[in-house]
Amino acid sequence: MPHLIEVAFKGNRKEFFLWEGESPPAVRTAVIVEADRGEDLGRVNAVGDDAAKRCTGCTHGTGGEQPTRKARRIASPDDIKRSEEVRSQDEDARRKAMERVRANNLLMKLSDAEWQWDRKKLTFYFTAEKRVDFRTLVRELASMFRTRIELKQIGVRDEARRLDGIGRCGRQYCSASWLPELRPVNLGVAKDQRLSLNPSQISGACGRLMCCLRYEHEFYVQSRKRFPKEGRLIRTARGEEKVIANDIFRERVTLRGADGELRVAPLAELRRELAEVAPEPPAAGAVAADPEAPAEAAEPTREQASGTADQERDEESGGERRTGRRRGRRGGRRSRGGGGASNVPPSGE
Repeated sequence: MPHLIEVAFKGNRKEFFLWEGESPPAVRTAVIVEADRGEDLGRVNAVGDDAAKRCTGCTHGTGGEQPTRKARRIASPDDIKRSEEVRSQDEDARRKAMERVRANNLLMKLSDAEWQWDRKKLTFYFTAEKRVDFRTLVRELASMFRTRIELKQIGVRDEARRLDGIGRCGRQYCSASWLPELRPVNLGVAKDQRLSLNPSQISGACGRLMCCLRYEHEFYVQSRKRFPKEGRLIRTARGEEKVIANDIFRERVTLRGADGELRVAPLAELRRELAEVAPEPPAAGAVAADPEAPAEAAEPTREQASGTADQERDEESGGERRTGRRRGRRGGRRSRGGGGASNVPPSGE
């Protein structure tokens, strides 16, 4: 059966291929693989179980399906030398393309250019804030380089991963070294960790929030669930106090009493105080009534009391009742249908 291998190309671009040999090549081995209408050269990045795991867990993977392209052979020294010559021409191609971008007044930034190993395709990567109509630019570049041209729009975070660099921590960008997926990072992540909201302190080289803000976010969320919410009033052994701040690393809570005095209490001690002053639950028979005791008369409601008063007035007047309707809620009189009869009772009865 063919072996699954992951091959890395320029700009941290990775794809999966099938190797039909007896054993897959070693990691970092240069191989010639199938490409768009030709061949390309890359280096093996993962094989075996590692490649299978990355194929299902990375954004550039194929999921549970097998890749359709194959790795044809191991690259020879001449193939590697030719690849180095092609790579040296990428920057020159990008500069020439930038001149045509300025000539066409296009609002786009060409980040990188990549020749295919057999020079049958030239790919330009660019960033832009809005949609760009580059059809004229593609025709001009095709006539200039005499090859197939492809323009790919990428985001600023993908641009940082492709160009690579060193972060403020002194290490290589996580997106360019090991991070399999660029997950979105919002400002709420920094707020949960009580970090400075100054963009210059929490933003990376791409101008977006740093990817590493997500690494410890789950720890902060789970740790704060053990503490009382800040700003909440709680009843302790000293009375009613307000939670001012929580220190999740030292497991301490800062409280302020009604007299304005501040105190710092360990979380374990505060939990014991809350358990001691908590109200006791009612007894089992305190709420339920005795079934053998006679039922007490319920107090009449407002509607029932009003009906009883009307009945007493009717009995005093000799049992006579009004035949007309009562006034509505808005105070108007309503007449019965058939010709404007009033609410005055008929005489002679």
